[in-house]
Amino acid sequence: MGRLFDGPWPIVIIIIVALLLFAAPKLPQMARSLGQSMRIMKSEVKQMKDESPSKAKAEEPVEGKVVQHPEAAAKDNGEQTPPSGNA
Repeated sequence: MGRLFDGPWPIVIIIIVALLLFAAPKLPQMARSLGQSMRIMKSEVKQMKDESPSKAKAEEPVEGKVVQHPEAAAKDNGEQTPPSGNA
């Protein structure tokens, strides 16, 4: 009689039976949710693979260039800029 819980299989079977008894009404909803999640993930992976490499390169930052505001660039060059009209 004491040998019932010696191995892992009887415990696994008891757990599976308990889950089926108490969670049976929720199993279809959980399976539907899992399938929907897998479809979304599959479409996202496909979309990532289909993205063109040129689009990804265009979004990368350009190194070595300093971008300044036109007014700041004109001041550095000693030029005068017309007033912006924000008075």
